[in-house]
Amino acid sequence: DGVTEVLAHRRERLQDRFMEIPCSEDYDSHKRFEGCTPQKCGRGVTDAVITREEAERIRRIAERGLSLGGSDGGASILDLHSGALSLGKHFVNLYRYFGDKIQDIFTEEDFALYRDVRQRIQQRIAQAFGISSASMYLTKPTFFSRINSTEAKTTHDEYWHPHVDKVTYGSFDYTSLLYLSDYTEDFGGGRFVFMDAGSNKTVEPRAGRVSFFTSGSENLHRVEKVHWGTRYAITISFTCNPDHGIGDPVL
Repeated sequence: DGVTEVLAHRRERLQDRFMEIPCSEDYDSHKRFEGCTPQKCGRGVTDAVITREEAERIRRIAERGLSLGGSDGGASILDLHSGALSLGKHFVNLYRYFGDKIQDIFTEEDFALYRDVRQRIQQRIAQAFGISSASMYLTKPTFFSRINSTEAKTTHDEYWHPHVDKVTYGSFDYTSLLYLSDYTEDFGGGRFVFMDAGSNKTVEPRAGRVSFFTSGSENLHRVEKVHWGTRYAITISFTCNPDHGIGDPVL
């Protein structure tokens, strides 16, 4: 597996840790947007943007939504924008499937918190990469993930493969993950791993911790298999292309 360096330990409370790395050529095959398309690439981790208490409130939104479905395999997702929810071996549209009952599951406060958290993460990314947050747009898919040790039943459950976000989703320019549970307390395994030539750099999840990075091949990554417990996180990604922007979810 190469040498492993821990970029962020669970027990640390990081104000800010940032590592600049050379950009890949992935951005050249897409339209470039002045003042937004990455010129400076890298990855950062901070525990100073979202509080643990806010992370717990967001995790409860995820738990309520995912309690309506869930994958037969170990990885379930809930996308509040599109309404995509894992159900068995498939996905359903939460809003169509449950209709008005959704009002009993989520509140306006839930969606306001989601918006507020998204804005703060967006500002933090803009600051780290020296761009204007107004030039970034939320893009899809943005989703909650719940991972446990259940065996994969379909390829959707195989979350552990190395991948590049810009290759998987062309619109992504900046990716962020907000962790909603704690490594070694709530689950085992499940660390986030940046795969660099000659070494791996890992981020140990901690509730409220935000990990963010440019989405190209300079940040090839994977998630370790979860061995026990349940790992909750939310992936929130941004594009520089307004054509790929989406609005915040509304109830």
